[in-house]
Amino acid sequence: VPPEPMIIAESVQRSFTLGKKEIEVLRGIDLEIMQGERVFLCGPSGAGKTTLLYTLAGLERPQSGKVRIDGEDIYRMSRRAQAKLRNARMGYVFQNYYLLPELTALENVMVPGMIGGNSDSERGRDLLAAVGLKDRANHLPTELSGGEQQRVAIARALVNSPSIVFADEPTGNLDRASAMQVMELIAEINHEEGTTFLISTHDEKIATLCRREIVVGDGVVTG
Repeated sequence: VPPEPMIIAESVQRSFTLGKKEIEVLRGIDLEIMQGERVFLCGPSGAGKTTLLYTLAGLERPQSGKVRIDGEDIYRMSRRAQAKLRNARMGYVFQNYYLLPELTALENVMVPGMIGGNSDSERGRDLLAAVGLKDRANHLPTELSGGEQQRVAIARALVNSPSIVFADEPTGNLDRASAMQVMELIAEINHEEGTTFLISTHDEKIATLCRREIVVGDGVVTG
């Protein structure tokens, strides 16, 4: 029996109103992502990558169409069931890190675990070591470089051992060396833990490191 896709999008549409204009951002997207894949959403700025990523991640409801994760239509679930699914099964890496300024690197990594009722700091320490920040656990975000903050954000996304991680331009603010380090780490976790990664990027060099590219242009999948 062939494996079932982990994520299925069917005819997903999303538009925004700007003044009197209606702007179509996603125009009937269909795609499938399998468990354990490392997939890049590529395309120019403004192509709809981030909106598509957020819609697949359960963060932005589409106007029409369906998003299924493990066979469940996530936008038909109750808010509470959605929140539980996001915390238990999904990890998120945002372009702007969103670290809490008053918490240390380790405490930031532990936040999703605490929400899920698991405050085992050993997992957090192991992940910080894995991202090369073993000695920075007690530093506040202001004491870390952009690259270090992004690595804290990646460790935080992984703390609950999610099945899938959604990453929005995770290397967008990094220099080339830090970007490659982050991508190598993602490839390693994908390989060793079987975690599925869906990553949006407009960086062609980074995109070559994925297993599969989905090209988004003008609100549709073009390749």
